[in-house]
Amino acid sequence: MKAVSRISSLLKEFRTFAIRANAIDLAIAVALGGAFTAVVQAIVAGLFTPLIAAIFGQANFTSLYFTLNGSKFQYGLFVNAAITLFVVAAALFFFVVKPLNTIRRRLGHDTSPPPPMAACPSCFTDIDMRARRCPACTAELVEGWSL
Repeated sequence: MKAVSRISSLLKEFRTFAIRANAIDLAIAVALGGAFTAVVQAIVAGLFTPLIAAIFGQANFTSLYFTLNGSKFQYGLFVNAAITLFVVAAALFFFVVKPLNTIRRRLGHDTSPPPPMAACPSCFTDIDMRARRCPACTAELVEGWSL
């Protein structure tokens, strides 16, 4: 009887965890991330790889390598990974970040004013007026330094 009560309590606790908004949001993010990965891979394979092949005469750089003292350095793997990273970052920025920032601005969610800034008396770098030490030159700032 005690074991059944423990299992029931454990299942209730798990149900509470599973229906919590953070867990559901995370599950949605993972599913969307997988779908977005497929879209980005299709863009890379269908658009950018042929474009790179047209420019450089080679669609896949994984076969590029050089040999030094019998060791094979496959720098083509790095080139492919760097191109993929660039394309993914650009796609995320232009198709996710920029539209969401525009929506946030239109809905008025991006209304926090920037902190008041003033020049550091030692190095003249613009810093937050609430600072007690300059992050650029590490000079200690006395009370009322920005006046």
